[in-house]
Amino acid sequence: MYIVCSDLEGVFTPEIWISVAKHTGIDELKLTTRDISDYNVLMRRRLEILRNNNLTLHVIQHVIAHLKPLHGAVEFIAWLRKRTQLVVVSDTFVEFANPLMEKLGHPTLFCNHLTVDHLGNIVNYHLRQENGKMKVVEALQDINYKVIAVGDSYNDINMLRKAETGILYRPPHNVVTDNSDLPVVDSYDELKGLITRLMEKEN
Repeated sequence: MYIVCSDLEGVFTPEIWISVAKHTGIDELKLTTRDISDYNVLMRRRLEILRNNNLTLHVIQHVIAHLKPLHGAVEFIAWLRKRTQLVVVSDTFVEFANPLMEKLGHPTLFCNHLTVDHLGNIVNYHLRQENGKMKVVEALQDINYKVIAVGDSYNDINMLRKAETGILYRPPHNVVTDNSDLPVVDSYDELKGLITRLMEKEN
């Protein structure tokens, strides 16, 4: 039996940090895991930028509140959940993701969390576990699921490679170049087609 594990940002929603960068005018916040493969390096730099610019969690949540799912995402998720289960596996944080999950119809989400002080400053981040995306796939395989994994960034690659089938969804050129053996789709219709073929082959 197949189950789908998917990244959140870039697959179903806009990139949160890019949206914050546009709102604040701080270009360095546009860097994501599409650009920097080491997530801890990226997050430590983000927290430093937030401290230096007195940006609180409230500012980020204000930006997130105005984000909408990518065009077609809600319909794709509804289509998928009629056929199999979906687990959204993300390196974002509960404090960021909850409003977006509501707009997506509340699919299951595994992600991380933040430590925030009494003034609303983000003082630290906590990963649910190291290499958590890949370990979700491993856990599902341990209970006899076959996993189709979908992602767009460097931090998705271990998950995609551990799954029975890993799919890159609208990835940047550098990610494709570094992972040229992985299938690439550029639309939800293409993704539907590939998932459908995989499930039909299973049956």
